[in-house]
Amino acid sequence: MLFVVRHSLLFMFLFAILGFLLPAFSLALFPFLSIVLFSLMTLTLLGMKQNELIKRLSSRAIWGYTLLHSIVLMGVVSILGRWLSFNDDLLLAAVAVAGTGSLFATPAIVRALGFDSVQAMAMTISTTLCLPIAICIALFFYQTEQLDLDWVSYLLRLMIFIFGPMFFSFLVHRFFPEESLNRFLVKISPYTILLVFAFPFGLVGSFRVLFDQDPMMALDYFLIATGLCSLFFVLSFIVYRKKGKAIALTAAITSGNRNVLLTYSIAGALLGPAFLPLAGALQIPTYVLPVLTRWLNKALAR
Repeated sequence: MLFVVRHSLLFMFLFAILGFLLPAFSLALFPFLSIVLFSLMTLTLLGMKQNELIKRLSSRAIWGYTLLHSIVLMGVVSILGRWLSFNDDLLLAAVAVAGTGSLFATPAIVRALGFDSVQAMAMTISTTLCLPIAICIALFFYQTEQLDLDWVSYLLRLMIFIFGPMFFSFLVHRFFPEESLNRFLVKISPYTILLVFAFPFGLVGSFRVLFDQDPMMALDYFLIATGLCSLFFVLSFIVYRKKGKAIALTAAITSGNRNVLLTYSIAGALLGPAFLPLAGALQIPTYVLPVLTRWLNKALAR
């Protein structure tokens, strides 16, 4: 088990490939991913120092990054999508991906790379808090079907998947002795990254379905997904390069990792038929990024 944890970045990518090769198992796991997501978000928040996290979230730098991560990149993807003549469903899906917050696995990935996981957690939370606004923008400007947003269901999902883990974490830190909690977290924190393996495995199945139906369209989706991940990573790295290698790579990997499952859990079918296949195609380049980032970190250190 320690071997798997030590080489977790590589195993994330391997699980994405495994999910593509075993679509029946991938699709069977998909309905349970929301439970895994909630568990991962909760355990990740429990492991963070609350005071330090709140201090980071209070800084303008974090919210400046959030503006880049969501609103700016949504605009860039919209322009590129129209230039490349994306159809309406694909354009909505691509813009929704651009508005999606960072994976809650990002702090664990950043920690595995040797960077500041608290900074990554603050970026992750801020982009997640911005997600409701980003979804509304995407639906308002790019949704073509006459589907009304069920605000009660929407707000309920927001409460469960975003504010639920945050509130639970606050209560635990408020009422449980820090010493006992820290001992528990030290034991389990190295293994929380194992939960991440479920996401590439369970999400890539929808992309495999598209591949079986139309291989050429699936290839297009894969190229678009790879282009999106590369765009998010490279643009964020360039913007933050002057702040130092560690901050630039943290911003880049945080921007490249997109919590598409959370976006789908909140908005569902409103995102159109192209979102899930695109989200599935994103899994392979998304989980290649940490491996490439580790290599890039070593290359820049020379």
